Amino acid sequence: MEAGIVGLPNVGKSTLFNALTGTQGAQAANYPFCTIEPNEGIVSIPDARLDRIQQFIKTQKIIPAMFKLVDIAGIVKGASEGEGLGNKFLSHIREVDAILQVVRCFDDPDVTHVAGKVDPVSDMQTIEMELLFADIQSLETALPKAERAARTGDKEAKFRTEAIKKCQAHLMAEQPLRLLKLEEAEAKAINSFGLMTAKPILYIANVDETDLLGESPRVTQVREIASKSGALVVPVCAKLEAEIAELEEPDRTEMLSAVGLREPALQTVARQAYKTLGLQSYFTAGEKEIRAWTIPIGATAPQAAGVIHTDFERGFIRCECYGLADLEQYQNEKEIRANGRMRTEGKSYVMQDGDICHFLFNV
Repeated sequence: MEAGIVGLPNVGKSTLFNALTGTQGAQAANYPFCTIEPNEGIVSIPDARLDRIQQFIKTQKIIPAMFKLVDIAGIVKGASEGEGLGNKFLSHIREVDAILQVVRCFDDPDVTHVAGKVDPVSDMQTIEMELLFADIQSLETALPKAERAARTGDKEAKFRTEAIKKCQAHLMAEQPLRLLKLEEAEAKAINSFGLMTAKPILYIANVDETDLLGESPRVTQVREIASKSGALVVPVCAKLEAEIAELEEPDRTEMLSAVGLREPALQTVARQAYKTLGLQSYFTAGEKEIRAWTIPIGATAPQAAGVIHTDFERGFIRCECYGLADLEQYQNEKEIRANGRMRTEGKSYVMQDGDICHFLFNV
């Protein structure tokens, strides 16, 4: 699964990307489009449950869950019409599964704002409208083809035509598709178009070092807009986080304490991005490794097994699983089993976040 970092130029996208992925390079120039081709990196998901499992199951290594993060060049007003290489940049957004939009909420005379002033509401509206206009164009292109196929009596094309028209009407009312309730079949019919306003979104308010908790009026405005679509907002000082990310322990802990943070804000970003993507983790635990595996929320036990290896899904027999609370109470799997807390689940079992599993299969 992939999340793309988007926003206007000079809002701190690349700084945030570097801190999240642990990549450090030359400071980007202070002008639009310094990121031309999207950068990609892997982000690990901090999860204290892994260390809690290790207290009872000693292992050689711990492997957290991860997802791919893509740093996409700044979008400017008119991008949907090709401004600032907009069409090329928008195509990169079509390929990701979720959007992380960085919104500038800080003042810095040395970092030029593309619109000449810091206005998070205007910035959010600009990005939303450019994505919305691009989606309208995509559907306008797709509709004639669907209508031609529908006239031949193709039932699937007829259904797709109606789904396109339903989405068009919603977009023409200047509403993103993530707010439109589509039936599963309708969503599937338009899935190939890569519609950007249908993607889940997480807002990252890039704040000053004096507003690490995001209590300023600007961040309040961001939260008000985000709440209309049920989106989450995470305040982050990307500049500070980049400095913290370069430190070694215990200097990192000391700096966090000095600024009043319990953990790097980037850990919150990673967890909320994971949630925005509609993902959860289950665990396998043994002497060689304790590992978090990434699955979509709602995945069944065979689907979860298939993340480890396709043969596990194909030959799935059953899943034995228990919870972290069971491990902490009984301290080992033998006692968990002896006390009847080891559950046996079949093919229809819907995985729960934090399940600790053993899969039985036969190929």
